[in-house]
Amino acid sequence: MKRLIFVRHGKSSWDKPLSDIERPLKERAYDDAEHVISAFKAHLDFPVEVFSSPAQRAKTTAELFKTELKIQDQNFHIDPRLYTFNAKEVLDFIREINDDYENVMLFGHNPAYTEMVNRLGSLSIDNLPTTGLVSILFEIESWKQIRKGETQLYLFPKHLR
Repeated sequence: MKRLIFVRHGKSSWDKPLSDIERPLKERAYDDAEHVISAFKAHLDFPVEVFSSPAQRAKTTAELFKTELKIQDQNFHIDPRLYTFNAKEVLDFIREINDDYENVMLFGHNPAYTEMVNRLGSLSIDNLPTTGLVSILFEIESWKQIRKGETQLYLFPKHLR
């Protein structure tokens, strides 16, 4: 069994003229993360390996989860391959995950993440919102075998405020 937890980065700020990769989180994103993390803690009874896009908004969101969920440094990775908006590139990344990792959290971007949760999960989700989390369980032994799984959990900030 393998589990993927997709988390879209928090709401980004457009206040300053920065490159896309440098855009920070908007203030609201911190509150949204607090709500989602708090709800997710009730379901987290397994260790996770975390991989995040290097984009500032994704990395900061991942770091908020890391701190609150007490994820160790050795289980936290920033990977440039996740700075993509392309679902095929995300799928390629997933297929290359070390099979020693049973539960993986990915922090990244739309439209790739909405497409992935629909392609791999059992629920139809119109749009994975900022700071939205979707957990999908797979009956596979290797990430190379990734196919349709069962959506176990979805947490969206607007449902938790």
